[in-house]
Amino acid sequence: MDLIGNRSRDRIATGDRVQSALVERARALDPLLTVVVHPCDALSLGGALAARDEGMITPVLVGPRAKIQAASETAGLDLTGLEIVDAPHSHAAAEVAVALVHEGRAGALMKGKLHTDELLSAVLDKAKGLRTERRLSHVFALDVPGQDRTLFVTDAAINISPDLEALKDIVQNAIDLAIALGVEVPLVALLSAVETVTSKLPSTLLAAAICKMHDRGQIVGGKVDGPLAFDNAISPAAAAAKGIVSDVAGHADILVAPDLESGNMMAKQLIYLAGASSAGIALGARVPIMLTSRSDTVDARIVSAALAKVFYHWRRERPLEVPG
Repeated sequence: MDLIGNRSRDRIATGDRVQSALVERARALDPLLTVVVHPCDALSLGGALAARDEGMITPVLVGPRAKIQAASETAGLDLTGLEIVDAPHSHAAAEVAVALVHEGRAGALMKGKLHTDELLSAVLDKAKGLRTERRLSHVFALDVPGQDRTLFVTDAAINISPDLEALKDIVQNAIDLAIALGVEVPLVALLSAVETVTSKLPSTLLAAAICKMHDRGQIVGGKVDGPLAFDNAISPAAAAAKGIVSDVAGHADILVAPDLESGNMMAKQLIYLAGASSAGIALGARVPIMLTSRSDTVDARIVSAALAKVFYHWRRERPLEVPG
């Protein structure tokens, strides 16, 4: 049975069971040397140390030493034995973190108490950053009560209104993550408001083009279909009612949003209304990036670290392929 992509007919009452299996799998791998960028509050510092205690990461803390120590004292956390690299402020911490990756001293980044755009500015710097030929994108892994599989939602955090080339990389990054986590053939749904192609909705044209790019080998792995509306992407009954014949419709693993706003709302609705357990990482840079939110729980930070760890070890065995 695959770890996170099981399509058993038995419905799962809670996603925690699947995420627990992911953490157990990650524990079997060597801890991931991770730069924690500006962990200057109790939540981000505590999350990093909890991920360490679970065997996910070996943290290197980068930021103002006095603020990190103050946060540890406030939260009652022990920093004994941890490497702290002093940096005067959050912007400098992001730059130092990227430099440590270049020096081979880390295999991942974890966001602390700083704005996402501040961290990504250093990551995407054309001269000193961690760019690859792939577009950077974020993938949520959501275990939703009542669903028999993990749902991957992308991109809900980085690309505001992706064009065709960006969308191609967003899809490929998500496919890679799903495969790394054990989904042998990820089923990818390109979402829109309708399931027919129409010039009145540009997202349907992009979805159709992505499907053809997949047919031509410009995107590899899995099966891709779209446009699909949300209901017929995840509900077999809805797909059947609309007469959609597709390997993806009703069974999608990966939900590709047409823009950041719809993706962000979709992910947060699943978390806050449906009670989904969430984790997520950014892919497409030289190393995986844990873009934890200020509202993320410690458990979410641990599972995000597990995602990054499993993906890192999977990617290390494979070069970063960029299909034609």
